[in-house]
Amino acid sequence: MIFLELFFSFLMIGFTSFGGLSMIPLISDQMLSHGWMTASEVADIVAIAEMTPGPLGLNCATFAGARTAGLAGAIAASVGVLFPTLTLTVLAAMFLEKFKQNRLLDEALFGIRPVCIGMISAVIVQQSIGNYAGTLFGFVSWPAVVIGLVSLLTLIRLKWSVARTIVLAAVLGIVLCGVEAGLPVG
Repeated sequence: MIFLELFFSFLMIGFTSFGGLSMIPLISDQMLSHGWMTASEVADIVAIAEMTPGPLGLNCATFAGARTAGLAGAIAASVGVLFPTLTLTVLAAMFLEKFKQNRLLDEALFGIRPVCIGMISAVIVQQSIGNYAGTLFGFVSWPAVVIGLVSLLTLIRLKWSVARTIVLAAVLGIVLCGVEAGLPVG
């Protein structure tokens, strides 16, 4: 049955790869060895998966499963590639639950917190520079600043949903960038 074959193929990929680009050769090998796709079709699937929001491996699994066996194939491949992560997450949760009163684990987690905060802060700074400062640090993208502040206001103060805020941000981007296009930069 093709659904089980898809599930087990992507289960193996999920357990033996480290996500992202490392999955592509494994996906290609499985698609070609089973005769589900040609090399050109695999390349197309990878290109589509890279352009689509979300994890590359999951996107590849979903698209490859859909191309091979429709919606049920997409579900089988997606569950297969996610199963290792779900399994490890459940095991980690069980481990943490069992040892939650352990002093050494508490100290280790206490030490990890500042590192996580630092990593998240670094991403925020890096993304802010890329989104709000443009390519040169002397130039500030005022439309991006306005969109960011309005989005923050709608999410925190007005309690809008994320989807509604994204639509507002898109409309503001179209309006403000259209206005900005006619103005001299500087």
